[in-house]
Amino acid sequence: MNYNYLPHTEKERREMLESIGVESVEELFSDIPKDVLLKRDLNLPGSLSEPELLKHFQTLASKNEDLTEYTPFIGAGVYDHYIPSVISHIVSRSEFYTAYTPYQAEASQGTLQTIFEYQTMISELTGMEVANASIYDGATSVAEAALMSLKSTKGNIVLVSETVNPSYREVLKTYVENQGFQVKTVAKTDGVTNNEDLYNSLSKDVACYIVQTPNFFGNLEELDEIKEKLKENKAMFVVCTDPIALGLMKPPADYGADIVVGDGQGLGNPMNFGGPLLGFFASTKKLIRKMPGRIIGETSDKEGNRGFVLNLQTREQHIRREKATSNICTNQALNALAAGIYLTLMGPKGLNEVANLCIQKSNYLKDKIKLLEGYELAFDQPSFKEFVIKTPMPPSELNNKLLDKQIVGGLDLGRFYPELENHMLLCVTENRTKQEIDRLVHELEGIK
Repeated sequence: MNYNYLPHTEKERREMLESIGVESVEELFSDIPKDVLLKRDLNLPGSLSEPELLKHFQTLASKNEDLTEYTPFIGAGVYDHYIPSVISHIVSRSEFYTAYTPYQAEASQGTLQTIFEYQTMISELTGMEVANASIYDGATSVAEAALMSLKSTKGNIVLVSETVNPSYREVLKTYVENQGFQVKTVAKTDGVTNNEDLYNSLSKDVACYIVQTPNFFGNLEELDEIKEKLKENKAMFVVCTDPIALGLMKPPADYGADIVVGDGQGLGNPMNFGGPLLGFFASTKKLIRKMPGRIIGETSDKEGNRGFVLNLQTREQHIRREKATSNICTNQALNALAAGIYLTLMGPKGLNEVANLCIQKSNYLKDKIKLLEGYELAFDQPSFKEFVIKTPMPPSELNNKLLDKQIVGGLDLGRFYPELENHMLLCVTENRTKQEIDRLVHELEGIK
């Protein structure tokens, strides 16, 4: 127990043992069977000076390979979008970086204002009346939307399109089926939802229908007629979307969505090795009291000064457990702040330009791949920044060859859709240059 990194002296340890009435540390742990006790010193190297320690960790870090050396063409939920450098400078300010969640709301006016502004911009982007302060990620946003629908209707069935991100659907099932409700999958045809199968699946027991657009394959869903069909059965319409795409596409409120969810990582947040991410959640005003997480509102004091308050947080820590809408216990405040700064910097025009670049560059790659022998596009659909190709060899084998050229290839779809064995999901964001895309095409052409 005499390690340099433990601050207590032998005299202090003795005083602590005496105060609890034991003679030794061994007596303190006497309940632990002797045959499982470690009877030697820990196998740790000796202490290092600070310069030695820094060099040691730099050596370890240099073993990692990152996107400063590799060119990614993979998305599937986490994307390599451009992040303006000012974002890291602002979110790194100590008043934001060290703040936890605004439990003492009145003492955190700055934090509350940033969250309020984030909510406002998510509402404007989706066209919905209210948005919460964010939740964990896109998957939990989808699951929470299903729970909100189940609690707002008399239904006990959640319909979800087969084209929704498979990871999101797994989280959805974990949330919903363990509470005694059913999740039924609506089939796909040619990379988009089969709306006839949706209409045939509707009944008075359906609480909601969840669809993603652009969907997991990058394809745009046909949604204009969905709302009326759902309304006939009093089922809610949940749309999961990519916020970058909303810079170009009409907001889900325009085609009747009741709840709009998705992942906001692409809004100024790094890829972070797949997390933490940022779930956004917006709905109509009449659902506000059933919304998960917390909502920040704007108000004024008795002297008319503008202020911000924690309006609603219908979670189990603050109200009776049986009355809680969700067990979501925190929001992604720092990630939401980054998203708010990103949307402020971009504005409607900038976001439109980013979305346009994604479409133009991904369509350029599609056109190039169509001409390659052995490769073909899997679906004949309009798409956003991702699309599916059929490959002449298993994608894992193809990706290994691309990695040798410092290119990160696409997602092997056979892992999630057995019928799409030898199919790969490719992604092209505004960050990819024409030279990088041409190099991918050149390498694909050379791999036999």
